[in-house]
Amino acid sequence: MFTNFITPAGRTGFYHRPASRTKRACQPFVRHAFVIFAIDNRPGENVYTKPADTMTPTIKDVAAHAGFSIATVSRAINAPHTVNPVTLEKVRQSIDALDFRPSPLGRQLRGERSRLIGVVLPTIANPVFAECLQGIDELAAAQGFRLMLMTTQYDAERERHAIETLREQRVEGLILTVADADTHPLLDELDHAGMLYVLMHNDTVRRPSVSVDNRLAAFEGVRMLIAHGHRHILMLAGTLAASDRARLRHVGYSQAMQQAGLTPAPALEIDFNADELAPSVLAHLTGSQRPTALFCSNDLLAMVVMRGLRRAHLDVPRDMSILGFDGLAMGELLAPPLASIGSPNREIGCSAWRRLIARIDGTYADASLSLTLPYTLREGATIAAISSHADAASARRSHETTPAAAQSGSSYQAAHSAG
Repeated sequence: MFTNFITPAGRTGFYHRPASRTKRACQPFVRHAFVIFAIDNRPGENVYTKPADTMTPTIKDVAAHAGFSIATVSRAINAPHTVNPVTLEKVRQSIDALDFRPSPLGRQLRGERSRLIGVVLPTIANPVFAECLQGIDELAAAQGFRLMLMTTQYDAERERHAIETLREQRVEGLILTVADADTHPLLDELDHAGMLYVLMHNDTVRRPSVSVDNRLAAFEGVRMLIAHGHRHILMLAGTLAASDRARLRHVGYSQAMQQAGLTPAPALEIDFNADELAPSVLAHLTGSQRPTALFCSNDLLAMVVMRGLRRAHLDVPRDMSILGFDGLAMGELLAPPLASIGSPNREIGCSAWRRLIARIDGTYADASLSLTLPYTLREGATIAAISSHADAASARRSHETTPAAAQSGSSYQAAHSAG
């Protein structure tokens, strides 16, 4: 029987019959691939040599391993209902043995579907987007699709790079969250090119999207703070230019304040990735003119604020009430549990998936491009009632008797006098 072995493509190797010592039994040959077939003249003893670990097996390897033609293997992969069950089982066994994976690019070149969907998210460090991705992944796996994920870190240039990269990979469609859905040139390009996509959390009626009503949710949340007696309410947010969601939430905050005859303030913007409050921000929140309540544009920011206030010896909610946005489960584990406006993040991901696949399959029947899902108000325990302005002033004075608070107030005044 011939001995098989593998050497790099194009090099000269030898095969020989161990029982023979003749020169004729040992002959040179040139290989043009990694896979070598050693064939003995005796029937039933042909041997297949598995490709080296450094080489990806091809459909030719599967055909040789199974003992069928390439055409038969191709039909077994792409049209299994046309293949004899016994033949199909042998091909499947060879595919498993070789760990063969059909080439997505090859399928695309043959005009077949790639079954690849691109997902573009700002980050997966924020559980909001991780929960969306979980919903997408569950449905993708159930329907035989693959996902390619890219994150942008709220950066416009990275958004462009991510979308262009996924298009180069010939994805069938995109699920994405961008900085500004209404005025995004890349989305205009996708529309022009006929690339199908669905937005998540981008609250817009101009493009295919799934979200909650960010403006109305913020409006009702701030009204809840006002109903608890708060009149000096400040909104904290990430960089507004990088999030149309945060901008709509600030609109809702402003409308609630104005409806109550109160003056809304500009949002206090904080870096999305900050895990500590900057000294100037902390001074603003602990000075003599500090607000009695904070509306944070997301739960992670609310958690950072709670930790900063605790270190500054302010009690939540006695000295400061806090309302978040997202309804993250981890917020309920805090002490005290975080009050928050809840967003159905996993369902947003699932709905975005269903709408995208319906658009790809041509079965989309909804008259509206956008889908608005309901939000919830989770009361938590971080909102305290204030019965009068006198109570609010008393709370401030009681805190200012502590050295830490006095120092924070001085820092705030110094910062503003210097500016």
